[in-house]
Amino acid sequence: MAASGAVLAECHDALAAEVGVGVTTAHLDAVAEELIRARGGIPAFKGYPGPTPYPASICASVNDAVVHGIPDGYALRDGDVLALDVGVILDGWVSDAARTHGIGTVSPIASRLIDVTRVSLERGIAACLVGNHVGDIGHAVQTEVEAAGFSVVESLVGHGVGRSMHEEPQVPNFGRPGTGVELTEGLVIAIEPMVNAGRHEVILADDGWTIATRDGTLSAHWEHTVAVTADGPRILTLS
Repeated sequence: MAASGAVLAECHDALAAEVGVGVTTAHLDAVAEELIRARGGIPAFKGYPGPTPYPASICASVNDAVVHGIPDGYALRDGDVLALDVGVILDGWVSDAARTHGIGTVSPIASRLIDVTRVSLERGIAACLVGNHVGDIGHAVQTEVEAAGFSVVESLVGHGVGRSMHEEPQVPNFGRPGTGVELTEGLVIAIEPMVNAGRHEVILADDGWTIATRDGTLSAHWEHTVAVTADGPRILTLS
């Protein structure tokens, strides 16, 4: 899984070098798929079952889109908030990670939203210790987010990762310390704060995939695949 995560981290670095005003999300999708396949991997999202098989290799969610935005001909604009979520299968092992980018010059609230979401992920990872519980992770994320005046999406969660993209346990971005599944050595989970500038409620778009904020406010998404080890959390998708 660490080898899979290394390919994914390289992919995110390549995408970070490509994002900018005028770049289409379809171009970013092509860049990601080419790199993943060149490293011997398979894009984990492409063909993922749903209302229709997911048609792309990455999720590119812009502004009020929270997750699962389908790449297309949309050209990024100055001030956009772009969340890129990517999954890789390498030798049968899955990794999953997301980063959010501000395009050009973003508003102060957009910049703060991106930063708070990233820091909340760091707080969640720090709670990923043997003997802790899933609720400790969610509580750490929620505390950071709500202190900043933002909202965690409650209807979408992180998850276990292994041979499949979505395994047990579910990893909510809210919770009470000491509750939920206990974290044991060797467990690997995707911790993924999805944070809205406004309220937590979301809606499903007509394409059957894209999930957006109900109130139209901005959203950000950061994610790492993390292993629980005796020496503390090991981030498998870190550059």
